[in-house]
Amino acid sequence: MKSFVSQWEQLDWDDIHLRINSKTSADVKRALNASVVGREELMALLSPAAQAWLEPMARKAQLLTRQRFGHAVNLFVPLYLSNLCANDCTYCGFSMSNRIKRKTLDAQEIERECLAIRAMGFDQLLLVTGEHQAKVGMDYFRRHLPAIRAHFSSLMMEVQPLGQQEYTELKTLGLDGVLVYQETYHPTVYGQHHLKGNKQDFFFRLETPDRLGRAGIDKIGLGALIGLSDSWRADCYMMAEHLLWLQKTYWQSRYSVAFPRLRPCAGGIQPASVMDEAQLVQVICAFRLFAPEVEQSLSTRESPQFRDKVVPLAINTISAFSKTQPGGYAETQSELEQFSPHDNRHPRQVAEALIRAGMQPVWKDWDSWLGRA
Repeated sequence: MKSFVSQWEQLDWDDIHLRINSKTSADVKRALNASVVGREELMALLSPAAQAWLEPMARKAQLLTRQRFGHAVNLFVPLYLSNLCANDCTYCGFSMSNRIKRKTLDAQEIERECLAIRAMGFDQLLLVTGEHQAKVGMDYFRRHLPAIRAHFSSLMMEVQPLGQQEYTELKTLGLDGVLVYQETYHPTVYGQHHLKGNKQDFFFRLETPDRLGRAGIDKIGLGALIGLSDSWRADCYMMAEHLLWLQKTYWQSRYSVAFPRLRPCAGGIQPASVMDEAQLVQVICAFRLFAPEVEQSLSTRESPQFRDKVVPLAINTISAFSKTQPGGYAETQSELEQFSPHDNRHPRQVAEALIRAGMQPVWKDWDSWLGRA
């Protein structure tokens, strides 16, 4: 059965980079006036020429967001279960070569974390681990997912790529969604940043969303880590191609996209390309025009001021009060962090800011009475 790899093999990174950067102001104007934004129009909206058109892009993106999602903004929080990792990645605080204290939560600690998170109002949880198959793999998930799911109406994961049968099994244990970011779609650059471990396998990771689609996972999240490659515009376009493939092939699933920018961490690197805040707004608006029905997420990597301004434009899912270390809610141990969040506000402060902006904070993804399996 074909996967996105077959489509990826037909895409030329250098050609895409040149085509995006050759777009003119006239191309951007045509894209903004198009009834349907396709591949060429997206290239124009991602181009340097589009930066001068940010205001009309933002107005149209906001209109489409209101039409599709109303004023609702979903809030979720990540729960880091472990920072054990068998990979050596240049940009990650959990990398096996970093000399940090390692910890994996046990059942009692997980229960305390779940209770602390529920007390803040969250009913949608993202489980995060380092990538360590032996210590934090399927046996660990089988033991703990049912108890975690008992606390929350919606459960997502961001862990190591797994097989299709494993995702099918996790769905029976209460899993609703999986985030699996490719980091970069450039294989050579990917290899330069993934030095040891299973994450070195570019193609196994690239095919993960296909395995999720075949397993019938309800929500699949895509992302590129902005700053790994020297062309964030090409990476974002590649992700759009990935999204198109998945929507056509696994149309039963929902999709989300995110554009995390590199943040400081232990052993961290300097970005190969820098996306400033205005350019991040440009990409968010471009994707809303390109895929009006797709969920867009903005994490606590960004500043409070930036999030307050941008969320009402085109964002419909945000994290809040994220702790990027195991055991960060019941007790704080900042030395275990994967990266340092920028927006550290309490969830109620984030919700109040949304309300002041005319938005409606929503603490869950769906209700069990709707009957989703």
